[in-house]
Amino acid sequence: MAAGSFLVTGATGFLGRHMLELLRDQDVGHQLYPLVRNPESWSDEAWTSELGEVNLVKGSVTDFDALDAALGDTHLTGMFHFAALVRHSRKDSEEVYETNVEGTLNMVRLAAKKGCRLIFVSTSGTVGVFDKLDEWADEESPYLEKKVKKWPYYHSKVVAEQKARALAAELGVELVIIRPPILLGPGDHRFRSSGHIIRVMRGKLPFLLRGGIHFVDIRDATQAIWAAMNHAAPKPVYHVHGTACSIDTFFDMVKDASGVAPPGWHLPVSVPWVLAQITGGIDRLKPGKDLSILPNPVVIEMAGKYWDVRSRYAKEDLNFVPREASETLNDTVAWLRAHHPKLSE
Repeated sequence: MAAGSFLVTGATGFLGRHMLELLRDQDVGHQLYPLVRNPESWSDEAWTSELGEVNLVKGSVTDFDALDAALGDTHLTGMFHFAALVRHSRKDSEEVYETNVEGTLNMVRLAAKKGCRLIFVSTSGTVGVFDKLDEWADEESPYLEKKVKKWPYYHSKVVAEQKARALAAELGVELVIIRPPILLGPGDHRFRSSGHIIRVMRGKLPFLLRGGIHFVDIRDATQAIWAAMNHAAPKPVYHVHGTACSIDTFFDMVKDASGVAPPGWHLPVSVPWVLAQITGGIDRLKPGKDLSILPNPVVIEMAGKYWDVRSRYAKEDLNFVPREASETLNDTVAWLRAHHPKLSE
């Protein structure tokens, strides 16, 4: 493939890292434009030095004028929009909508100005959250706007997809939306996607809930995203699916990978939800003192659901075939043990 010039938003995150490393490994001289809010924090990350020369762009997806000025006349072959504010709380949700909706619309406007394809990574949660384990959604399934209305992050992604598609059609932008579930695998340098695995390995997960989880290997997702950028005539939406299972099954697989047993105590969602509401109320009565030992009620509500998407098109169009779950979890655990300060052997 010929060399290209690519802007990557969310460049300091888990997916941003994998995409930049994939582009580097193409070894054809791609020009990389990571968008960062703080160049100093970029330099502080050890992995960024291994990318070689990049063209840092200082800015934010929520400030179109500043970003447009920072890029100037830079030619872009394509744009990867990964930046998002993942905050599972109903408190102070305005910033979530500003980043995830307005930020995405700004990227559509920028793609229109640059005349390039835009890959927008959303989430499988816009269409794929259910009350039963055997339910699933594909690319033609309807948005679950009413179902996720009470969860600002997922609802903001629904709104972002809807508005981005409308604006892209208006401006003539070639927009491709990718919907992955939870991303796992090596290289989670912020220790966010792998947070529950870290907690169980450290013995810090007090109980399990009755619900489901869906995850895919980040290496497979990154390859699929790259394939979507290069496809001659991509579909408007692709699901990159992996393993959908119950929470019990997931942590049994984590046990196989790590040798650490999950907690044996199970609770119905209603019990921790009520306790989280009570402790959250105490927190509000004593500002500045976080007394809650439970997750946010939003997290508990989501944990009691089942998450599954499948794809009509990803295998044929993107050559997407997810690897075995055991390989993903084995590699995740091995990387965490080598890099997490409280798990290193």
